[in-house]
Amino acid sequence: MKKIILLSFVFVIIVLTPASAQTNTNSSDYKTALGAKFYPGAITFKHFLTQKNAVEILGYFWNRGSRITGLYEIHGDIEGAPGLKWYIGPGAHIAFYNNKYYDGKSYFGLDGVIGLDYKIRTAPINLSLDWQPSFEFGDGAGFSGNWGGFAVRYGF
Repeated sequence: MKKIILLSFVFVIIVLTPASAQTNTNSSDYKTALGAKFYPGAITFKHFLTQKNAVEILGYFWNRGSRITGLYEIHGDIEGAPGLKWYIGPGAHIAFYNNKYYDGKSYFGLDGVIGLDYKIRTAPINLSLDWQPSFEFGDGAGFSGNWGGFAVRYGF
C-alpha cells in the first residue's frame, strides 16, 4: 500500500510540474516548490495555478500510518513585507492507519488551512508555517486540531 501511495505522489508531482518551471532567486515569488513539513513529518509539494491560487499536496508518513492531503490555497500579500503572504483554504485527505486504535482501516476527511508563506528573496527557498484543522469521518474519528507545521521547500 505504501508503494502505491509513494508512486501516486511522484506521479502528481510529475504531472503538475511544467518542464520549464524556473524560479528567479532574486524574486519574492515562486511557481513550484518541493520540500519537507515538520509535524508529524511530511513531503510537501506546492504549485501556484495563478498568482494568488495554489494547490499543495502533502504526504505524511509516520509510525501510525500514512495520510495524503490535498489543499487549495488562496494567497494574499502582506503590505510592507516583500515575500511574505498569508493563505487560507479548504482541502481533503485520505488516511491509512496501522495502529491498534484503527486496525488497518482507511479514512476520508475534510481539511482547512491558514498560514503564512515566505519566499527568501536571495535564495530559492520557501518557508511556511500553518495550522491545518481537519475532520475525519468514520468510527473513532472526528475533529483534529493538531495538524499543520513548519515547511521548508526548494523553489524551482
